[in-house]
Order: sequence, then structure tokens, then C-alpha cells
Amino acid sequence: MNWWRETEEGVVVNVRVVPRAPRSLVQGLLGDALKIRLAAPPVEGKANTELVRFLAGALDLHAGRIQLLAGATGRNKRVLIQGLGGAAVATKLLPDG
Repeated sequence: MNWWRETEEGVVVNVRVVPRAPRSLVQGLLGDALKIRLAAPPVEGKANTELVRFLAGALDLHAGRIQLLAGATGRNKRVLIQGLGGAAVATKLLPDG
């Protein structure tokens, strides 16, 4: 299974987050998920907010175009990205892979 898939609503991305990192960055792939380190603790939604902020910046989209579909309280998350195709999302988040 791929780490992203296109739907009628947009691109759904499987993400595995690692909170409390020194800075937010894409670390690579972990199975069928994109591994992202987040510079935020996993309390009171701060890691989720940082994930949306980070993805918006990396994809050059408004944060309102990114929606958390599943995994609000866990490390494994599904995120909906609107406004870009799957290939563009893959290229911007993993330019070397």
C-alpha cells in the first residue's frame, strides 16, 4: 500500500508522527506511512496543530486545506490535503523518493 491515495475530496496521506523533536521535518517513509517529526508535545492538540502548520508550509497551502481525518490522539494519523494532486504532494514532501 502506498502512503498516499487520491480521492474525490483530495489526497489522503498516512502519517506517523514523532512529537517533541528539535524541529519539524519529514524523516522519510515508515512502512505505508510518511514519518514526520514534530517540534511540539503531544498534549492539548499541540502536535496536531503543528502537523497541519508544517504540512501547509511544506505544500505551500493554506492550513484550511489540510484536515485531520483520523488519529487525533495517536501517532498514526490520516490527513486530507485539498488543492494538490497526489504526485505533487509526494514530490513536495519526499523530493528524493
